[in-house]
Amino acid sequence: MSRSLRTAMTAIVLPVFLGGCAVTAKEAFYSDSFAGFSTVQSKTQAATGKQSVWVQNQQTAEAVAKQVHDLVHEKTIDADTAVQVALVNNKGLQAAYADLGLSAAEVWQETKLENPVVSIGVVGIGTPEVAAFRAIEGMVVNNIFALITRNRRVDIAETEFREAQLNAALATLRVAAEARRNWIEAAAAWERVVYLNQAKAAADAASELAQKLGESGALPKSGQAREHVFYAELAGNTAQARLDARLAKERLTRVMGLWAEEINYQVPNRLPGLPRSLPDKSNIVADALRHRADLQAAKLELEAMAKQYGLTEATRFVTDLGLTAGFETEREVEDGKETVSTTGFAEIEFVIPIFDSGEARKRKAELNYMRAANLLAEKAVGVRSEARSVYDAYRSSYDIARHYRDNVLPLRTTIEEEALLTYNGMITSTFELLADTRAKIDSIMLAVDAKRAFWLAEANLSPTIYGGGTVEAGGGGGMETAEADAGAGH
Repeated sequence: MSRSLRTAMTAIVLPVFLGGCAVTAKEAFYSDSFAGFSTVQSKTQAATGKQSVWVQNQQTAEAVAKQVHDLVHEKTIDADTAVQVALVNNKGLQAAYADLGLSAAEVWQETKLENPVVSIGVVGIGTPEVAAFRAIEGMVVNNIFALITRNRRVDIAETEFREAQLNAALATLRVAAEARRNWIEAAAAWERVVYLNQAKAAADAASELAQKLGESGALPKSGQAREHVFYAELAGNTAQARLDARLAKERLTRVMGLWAEEINYQVPNRLPGLPRSLPDKSNIVADALRHRADLQAAKLELEAMAKQYGLTEATRFVTDLGLTAGFETEREVEDGKETVSTTGFAEIEFVIPIFDSGEARKRKAELNYMRAANLLAEKAVGVRSEARSVYDAYRSSYDIARHYRDNVLPLRTTIEEEALLTYNGMITSTFELLADTRAKIDSIMLAVDAKRAFWLAEANLSPTIYGGGTVEAGGGGGMETAEADAGAGH
């Protein structure tokens, strides 16, 4: 290669490569495999008091597996344990964290300059009067449009990355809330089974007594059938309750990501009792507007749309712009004397907006922005309403639960005790006593449902303030009774 040829290629190509060699602090941050995850962890810690883990290597996976085994294997777990296991072991959550990594990689990609296109051509190969070639042409093509819009595109990608962090935090909070609710449902379901088993034992005794009285002629067939059918229906209800409890536990197992030997855990046979008093949450609307991750994500989406609209407006007429720089080295042989000459050239390539003036792209950008703005306004209205509804359910379900615990059940107990006294005095019949017992059992079932409703309402407080989704609490309140089986669980 001639000296002039080497000089021309160096002058064109070297600056291009030098411009892309330096690694900035921004590139170093976004190339980090855990970029943005600290934000997810901080929001999770504030909302749940638990830590999440992003599993990206075998060592971390083994540490998580050991932690999960130590927490659940052949143990009776509480709600906090269920939440912690779900946060480190739920595979869907790990997929959400991968989406966060993809968003960071997108920003990293935008910080990179586009690679230039280099072409080298040889003209006149095999020409008789020239030994090797007649001319060499070289070109380096750079996308100037991409360079001009680079800062705007990086800014948009960074905004979308902040939104991706909030979406990952939302996914984490959603899993935490689902784990807590599923634990409540499972414990409440097994508590119902305990009480139904007690009721079934009483109904079985009544059914046997009715059969003996019928054999002696003291009870007609209709009376016998009434007691028999009550026992039969209660047996069916107990079987259904046991099935519901197993399915509830299976949902909890699923959200915790457990399988194989790790499914050998238990949940308690009863929910915790009601707290003595409730903390003041009257400012829940303000807290939700301040902390809700989904509301913050909607704001960032609107911000990204605004920046995208600005980029569309700025590039309305020019959508592509390329700079081509090159050289041509020509050699000639005349009268046995070889001469070499090198000339450089540059050209700009762009699209002429004759048919597409950018009006449609501008309109689409405007509509996307207005869509995001209205969705944000709707989200803010919904957050306020949801916070008020959740707080009202929280307070009301607590009051209803206390009503069952402090009023209904004591009265039912008094009725049953008085009936037993009059029965011993041969004033009350056996079946009147059993009827009072059945009525008390019905009240206990209502109280169990009420307690479940309260704890579900309580579980909705954190998702309402920080995000993660809420569910409607069922009616009823809560109570705790001495008859409850305080066994290990199922």
